[in-house]
Amino acid sequence: MSNNEIIITPEGRQKLVDELAYLEGEKSAEVRERLRVAREFGDLSENSEYDDATAERDRVQSRMAEIRRILTTAKVSEAQAAGSRSPKASIGSSVEVEDESGKAITYTIVGTTETNSLEHRISNESPLGAALMGHKKGETVEYTLPSGKVRSLTIRKVTL
Repeated sequence: MSNNEIIITPEGRQKLVDELAYLEGEKSAEVRERLRVAREFGDLSENSEYDDATAERDRVQSRMAEIRRILTTAKVSEAQAAGSRSPKASIGSSVEVEDESGKAITYTIVGTTETNSLEHRISNESPLGAALMGHKKGETVEYTLPSGKVRSLTIRKVTL
């Protein structure tokens, strides 16, 4: 995989499509209205409402351009066959792991643009995500933390 290749799940792609539709429609209309109202306040050189509205317009336009770029260039991950008897961890799969102390946690492996640590959605390029990729139930994987410490986890379950 090249460093510039972006991989997203079908769910992640749909979220981006939905966000783009919102930004192009409702949010853009809201920003245009804010700009219209702010212009009515007069002198634009000392008009903080106008400055705020133009800054928001720029953020919205920047995010729309970013989403369009991702949707144009990203590769949507393809799930393995649902009937696979022992599926391997891949982008879009949920992997339940157990550490040395017996504590279990479930991670979902996603592309780099979809990560969310609060929801345990980890990138396939993160140390843990990369270690899990291609492994299946019962296997033990090791990965190195940023501190240099090596951790071992046993895969308890892989769900596609």
